[in-house]
Amino acid sequence: MGFFFKGLGWVGRRPGWWLFGLIPGLIAFVLYVVALIWLATNASDVAEWMTPFADDWGWEGLFRTLIGILIFVVGLALSVITFTAVTLAIGEPFYEKLSEKVEADFGPVPGGDQPFWSSLLRSIRDSIMTLFYVLLFTIPLFILGFIPVIGQTIVPVLGALVSGFFLTVELTALAMERRGLNRKARFAILRNNKGSALGFGVAIFLTFLIPFVAVVAMPGAVAGATLMVRNGLTPPPPAYR
Repeated sequence: MGFFFKGLGWVGRRPGWWLFGLIPGLIAFVLYVVALIWLATNASDVAEWMTPFADDWGWEGLFRTLIGILIFVVGLALSVITFTAVTLAIGEPFYEKLSEKVEADFGPVPGGDQPFWSSLLRSIRDSIMTLFYVLLFTIPLFILGFIPVIGQTIVPVLGALVSGFFLTVELTALAMERRGLNRKARFAILRNNKGSALGFGVAIFLTFLIPFVAVVAMPGAVAGATLMVRNGLTPPPPAYR
């Protein structure tokens, strides 16, 4: 968690870089707000489309209202989970420069410049793969959420841990790739540093639940991830180098 606060402190002392890092988050935020407004205004229609079997029920109105609320809640949860991936894909050149500046403040910057389009395509590809893994966990957790007691206690905690871990995967990608580490190697490092990965990611996940804070805090999260990769993670096992 300390690296997240260090990242916030780094951008707080450099308001120019903080404003620079806000641009992709603001773009993504507007896109998500539009999508969530559409979902909120059309959730009942989507629920009706999804539940044709309930047409003859005497209480189909209440049932579909609950399904509509559930659809919106799921959409809101997915927006939190995917916000970082989408923002990083949009802001690849912005966050690459921000991450490099953080590295330069603490010593030589590893690696070299990558072609913009190659870097962007890689970012999109890796984000899609990470989202696939996230859904492998979140869909079963969503189903378990309907179980009384467990769904209101254990499942939200597990959801925060899963989301936090994959947020760390996304945010550390820039600094790790600069060190020549592919996706397999990055996952290996974070699995070997579960405490750091979860502490960093869960803190950011909980912060991002607060409306608009995700946009404001994203530059600090990128800076903190860079600092964590530089100073707080053990090297990958030889098999993954």
